[in-house]
Amino acid sequence: MSSNNASGKVVSVDEQALKQADEAEVDADGFEVVEETPKLRATVEQETQAKVDANHPDGIKETNKERIQGATLEQEERIRAREAELERISVRAEVSRQDGRAKRARDIAAERSKERRRGFQKRAASVDPMADPERPDPREELSQDELASVNEQAKRLSEKLDGWTRAAISRRLAERVVEGASLMSAVVGVHEELQTAPGQVIPIGKLEGVNRKEVSISGRVTQLWDADSPAIQQVRLIEDESGQTKVTSWVASNQPQMEEGERVCIRGAAKNWYNGRVSVALTGWSTVHFPERGRWWE
Repeated sequence: MSSNNASGKVVSVDEQALKQADEAEVDADGFEVVEETPKLRATVEQETQAKVDANHPDGIKETNKERIQGATLEQEERIRAREAELERISVRAEVSRQDGRAKRARDIAAERSKERRRGFQKRAASVDPMADPERPDPREELSQDELASVNEQAKRLSEKLDGWTRAAISRRLAERVVEGASLMSAVVGVHEELQTAPGQVIPIGKLEGVNRKEVSISGRVTQLWDADSPAIQQVRLIEDESGQTKVTSWVASNQPQMEEGERVCIRGAAKNWYNGRVSVALTGWSTVHFPERGRWWE
């Protein structure tokens, strides 16, 4: 009777031990050589956990320049690049927030300034209706011929008045014409008004009619007087084609000396009255300019 069971050679435990002993490396004395540093291999679970830790967001914080445990060089490069990109995004976001706050602050300040200016103009409109910011441009109320004449006179005045645009002058003229003044009367009134406005160099003959403390004049030094006080630096007479006035400078003001016959432009002088006559004095805030000084070619 045949059997389907395959028979094999049965090896005992002792034989297996002898076989392993024969295969083991021995030294010169016949003793088995044992490795002092055994080879360590990670288990499947340890390798899996290392990959998870290396790719987890919490696992890439504060790595600095040290090697990342459980990551290959390629993985480290990707992690470092991700860290650098996150840092750049954070910096851009912070700068954007700061720029946004600064822009919002400027917008708020500009809007509040605009509201204050409109509030002031509204209060001024209670005295002068022309100062109302909501009042339409008076030039829109003129006929075509009237507007053409106003613009022509505004062009002529702009050539005589420094610091005023033709558009500003034409609006002032239109306001007076709308109020009922003739064009010639409006031209004379606007010219006097703008000629003596703050910041303008005023004709000396117009000083008496200026209702403010600080003025600017220009003219030629025609006479020098001796000072009657040690506190006074210099006293001189300055005149232009419209009139003349006395100008005093004090030692404490520390202003430059003026020579007789030279032309001078004074800005920010203090207007005074003495014995019923108007005069000006130079202060520490005044500026003095000599247009002809240093022109050696003349």
